Amino acid sequence: MNEDNINVNLSVENNADDGNVSISSDVVAVIASLAASSVEGVAEMVNSLKGGFSELLGKKNLSKGVKVSIEDKNVTVDLFITVEYGAKIPEVAWEIQEKVKSELETMTGLNVVAVNISVEGIKVPKATDADEVSEEAEPVEEADEAAADEIVEITEESDE
Repeated sequence: MNEDNINVNLSVENNADDGNVSISSDVVAVIASLAASSVEGVAEMVNSLKGGFSELLGKKNLSKGVKVSIEDKNVTVDLFITVEYGAKIPEVAWEIQEKVKSELETMTGLNVVAVNISVEGIKVPKATDADEVSEEAEPVEEADEAAADEIVEITEESDE
């Protein structure tokens, strides 16, 4: 099944003569991505191969890290994420599943059969400047004086 060309036709419940509503799978993917990204502990959605090319071309890919399968009015969503270091992965995954299912069913009227989550990595926070400085490190002025003393000693030795 080609994910790009799936359209879901939903009948308007009030009056069938009003027409049909068609929801693209891309719309479903964007809703799922935004819902998952808003959960605390999710660092980012991981690019799919197609999404990676789009971003290289300068296009923002709002559906990155999402694969959608739609059959009739049933939806299965696969999400590929990176979590923040220290996050409780099972709790983050459960919250993503609940939020994505709720958002999709509320916004589209589709039946969400499954929300599958693949944790592809952990985002480790960058070390701050304070963490990188060792307590044993000499202040800059003392280090410069020590280096200058060594240079003087080497020069005196070579003069002898």
